[in-house]
Amino acid sequence: MRASGSGAGCGNHWPLCNGVIVPTSPTTATLIELTHRVTSAFAGFLVLLLVFFARRAFEPGHLVRKLTWAALFLMITEGLIGGGLVLFEMVATNESLARGYWMSAHLINTFFLVAAQTLVVWASDRDARPSLAGRERAAWLTGTALFALLVTGISGAIAALGDTLFPAKSFAEGLAADTAAGAHLFVELRVLHPFVAVGTAIHVLIVASTFARSADHATRVAAQRTGLLILAQVAVGFVNLLLAAPVSLQLVHLLLADFVWMSVVVLTAQSLTSDRQTEALAHQALAHAHPSAAIGDDGGAVDQTGGV
Repeated sequence: MRASGSGAGCGNHWPLCNGVIVPTSPTTATLIELTHRVTSAFAGFLVLLLVFFARRAFEPGHLVRKLTWAALFLMITEGLIGGGLVLFEMVATNESLARGYWMSAHLINTFFLVAAQTLVVWASDRDARPSLAGRERAAWLTGTALFALLVTGISGAIAALGDTLFPAKSFAEGLAADTAAGAHLFVELRVLHPFVAVGTAIHVLIVASTFARSADHATRVAAQRTGLLILAQVAVGFVNLLLAAPVSLQLVHLLLADFVWMSVVVLTAQSLTSDRQTEALAHQALAHAHPSAAIGDDGGAVDQTGGV
């Protein structure tokens, strides 16, 4: 919406479009904005279905149930923030600093919404028990990676807004505008995004490489996937910078940003979770190899008479 400049396609009306449900003789911008609203409403309906089926498939208190309610709440706030953008005219050619704050809030909510939906899928096939006990280092590593990605996402949103409001035809022209005296704040901040992104990429790669040596297979896979995605994102971001941010490449860059975020969310959940299914399999394997031993609740080997 921001990249196409169609955010004001329905005027300052919300949830109606130009004051009506179905506009007559719509412009291209109106069709784009209306399509966005329809698909958003459909996504909200799907989240409602997700809550309904989660209640049928999982027992009370299960993590999936809690996550679907979180996803529904975040879907509602997503729509309200989107409506606020339209009603307060924080769209189209609006260059106010307030628009930057609104876009940042919109992006943070979107990332949280994506995280909740990602964790619904992750938790749906396991009896998960998230815990910080004994996992403080993992929590610190993945927590800082998530925070860095949020900061990078905000700087990227501001940079993309600067590209939309003050487009450049080439990398050289864009760099000259970024460093020109009296440049708009969005333009001045645009030059910072590549440095923030590279710093975040290095940190995420360090975190991923740390977990790539984990004894847990699922954690290793999540770490390896994260490393590959962050490298792909840096490569696309570099090309995007050189080509002065064409809209098509901006979309690819944004899609990869979502994939990176989802991957780190899964890595975080996996590294902070003991899985009852995994523990049960380990218990069975040890019992089969050593009939006189079992795995105690604390993970230690315990013989059938209770001795350690």
